Amino acid sequence: MASAEAAGVREVTSVAGSAAELLAGLPPSPAVWCSGLHKRYGRQTAVQDVSFTVARGEVLGLLGPNGAGKTSVIKMLLGLVRPDAGEVMLLGRPSSDPRSRSAVGYLPELFRYQPWLTATEVLALHVRLARVQVPEQERRDCLAVVGLSDRAGDRVGGFSKGMQQRLGLAVALVARPELVVLDEPTSALDPIGRVDVRDLVLDLKARGVAVLLNSHLIGEVERVCDRVVILDKGRVAASGTLAELLGQREVRLRLDGLDARAHDRLRSAGSLTRSGDWFTVALPSEDDGVTVPDLVRDLVGMGVRVHAVEPVRISLEERLLGILRHEDSAPRDAAAPGAGS
Repeated sequence: MASAEAAGVREVTSVAGSAAELLAGLPPSPAVWCSGLHKRYGRQTAVQDVSFTVARGEVLGLLGPNGAGKTSVIKMLLGLVRPDAGEVMLLGRPSSDPRSRSAVGYLPELFRYQPWLTATEVLALHVRLARVQVPEQERRDCLAVVGLSDRAGDRVGGFSKGMQQRLGLAVALVARPELVVLDEPTSALDPIGRVDVRDLVLDLKARGVAVLLNSHLIGEVERVCDRVVILDKGRVAASGTLAELLGQREVRLRLDGLDARAHDRLRSAGSLTRSGDWFTVALPSEDDGVTVPDLVRDLVGMGVRVHAVEPVRISLEERLLGILRHEDSAPRDAAAPGAGS
């Protein structure tokens, strides 16, 4: 009887070990997963059927006009507002579990710290609230990262708006988060501060930290984000990588001395349009970066005079305006809710 029980224990242990090995081999769950989020305030629908994910180590930009529902979505993700419908998971846990937010850093759009506290004391307070052990030197390093090392002992009440914003960034980062949510992080910063935030986001990405970035500064989003979700009137108007949203790249060439053979060579590179001595070639989506150099080399070999070569690509701002004006000039993401976007 004892031997049978021992065999049963060994079998259970073996099964548990195999399951653990299988789970260890799976990719990590997304930092953010949300599906079918809805939210109404009275008669006003703020968010309708919003679904997307943020992968580990990914920077996702949330764009849209004022009133599009961006901040409402962020508050639902973080449990600050309860959705009327939909599901949210943070770092592999349902948002209803307080532990889901234990490794999340958050910079809200509007915030205020106790004016009688120093910057050092603000960080100490938030470390205590987060229930994590962060050495004092690491806290000082966090203030240095956001450019406040020389103001660590100053009271927050004397800080400018830009300095308050930098302190807010330090608070979002001090507890070693795996996910950082930044709601308008550069709203009060000067150009140097905006560059600092950009470098900070890229550093977080390099360290495998996921970042959800809500910003009106489209140029900054274009520089740091891997993917973008565009909200309009509470709905996802478009989402995808920048390459998917911005569509095909084009190149403009100013040429003369073309013959029929040169025209054929231009057409072989992609869809061709002409305005005077300017020729625009729409490059194929699978272009590997050699199409243009090879084209110029061949044209010169045919005796064509090449006066200029200019890359052309729609900007994210142009694409955003086109989407919000309901221009159907690029594909929308057709993925299933929550599946990769």
